[in-house]
Amino acid sequence: MYSRNFANVSSLFHSATYLNAYCSHKYLKMISLESVIENNNKSMKLVDALKSELTAIQAELLNRKKSELRGENARLQKQVESVKAELIALECRNGKKQIPLPGTRSLNTASCDDSTDNQPQQFQKKENEKTKLEKGKKVTKEKTQEKTKNAAIIEVPVDVRRLDLRIGKIVEVSRHPDADSLYVEKIDCGESQARTVISGLVKFVPLEEMENRLVVVLCNLKPVKMRGILSEGMVMCASSTDKIEVLSPPENAMPGDLVHCEGFPREPDAQLNPKKKIFETCAPDLKTNDSLVACFKGSPLHVPGKGQILAQTLKNVQVK
Repeated sequence: MYSRNFANVSSLFHSATYLNAYCSHKYLKMISLESVIENNNKSMKLVDALKSELTAIQAELLNRKKSELRGENARLQKQVESVKAELIALECRNGKKQIPLPGTRSLNTASCDDSTDNQPQQFQKKENEKTKLEKGKKVTKEKTQEKTKNAAIIEVPVDVRRLDLRIGKIVEVSRHPDADSLYVEKIDCGESQARTVISGLVKFVPLEEMENRLVVVLCNLKPVKMRGILSEGMVMCASSTDKIEVLSPPENAMPGDLVHCEGFPREPDAQLNPKKKIFETCAPDLKTNDSLVACFKGSPLHVPGKGQILAQTLKNVQVK
């Protein structure tokens, strides 16, 4: 009996101890949860306070920037108005009428009118005289320049310097379809496209001798139609009463090389005026010499650094 009671008491003791421990654990957990909740509330309040403070700072900075921009705009507006007033005054002083734009306020030209009215008549008269004098000087200068230019053109001697002689290469040649005595040649003169040149050489030079040969071309003749085909130059030849020979450039010459004449610096016209007969004036002095060299008044025609222009056999004959 005693043993059974002792066991019951022991069991109750253990139960009470367990219950006490359980309650203590529950109590501690409740205390920890309340602490976490309290800390969380404090953190939220702190975050809200920081947000409010940041918003206030941003608003303050924005207001300060707006204030600075308003002040800058006001200063710029004053400068614009000042410059605008000066411009209107200058335009009015020079007699330019001010017309307001539709839908805008009228231009304030009163100050301009006042300043114009207040100017002494003598000053305005001097300004007008000065303007007329400047215009007169400008017209006189332009006339002088034009006369000088015309005089310079007139003063250029009529000689071989006015002829645009260049080296060309015949890249294509055929008989003229409507003239038995004419060749139609395509000649490369170093330009963007070949020139069409018509030559009356059928009776003097075989077709095969014309193909792919270097020639001297007079390039600034006025283009003319010959039996329906436009000719843009002339192949230069040595010519006697019964024989014609195509002039031969130096062997190392290239299409586009310029032909010079000693003592006559090149000043070719853009295009020879047929009415002035410049080539016809030069032609009597274009001849070959005893050495078969083509010359103008005895001065050899040549390509600088490459050699002279020659005939094959004809001496002391006309070049044309």
